[in-house]
Amino acid sequence: GGIETLREALEARGVLGQLKARIRSEVFRALDDQSEERPPLTHENLLINELIREYLEFNKYRYTASVLIAESGQPEVPLDRRFLASELNVVEEPSAAAVPLLYSLLSHFLSSADSGKLFLRNPPNPQQANKGDGESL
Repeated sequence: GGIETLREALEARGVLGQLKARIRSEVFRALDDQSEERPPLTHENLLINELIREYLEFNKYRYTASVLIAESGQPEVPLDRRFLASELNVVEEPSAAAVPLLYSLLSHFLSSADSGKLFLRNPPNPQQANKGDGESL
């Protein structure tokens, strides 16, 4: 009938999914246990969340992205791509800007010419707020 046709039309335009995501996000916000303290939105968390958001939105994982924003407290407005690249000390070729930074970072590590391994040092504890000195805890 008419209702089914309307539902299919909304689904085809992506509207139904967006509405479901919005409802899910609002329900999540309403049910979110305020007594359970979430990790602070440190500089590192802000950058990581933004890399993930960019990847999710590029792949049209909009529901997941909307929940990430609601749950993490990430600003609604995405960080500027050039700012993000500069914070990560990444220099991009113009063609690289067509895909999320995560793809370029992964590509860099997968195609690393020398077979030497990347040495990962102990990063700051993400559960601790920044102390401003940049030292690991």
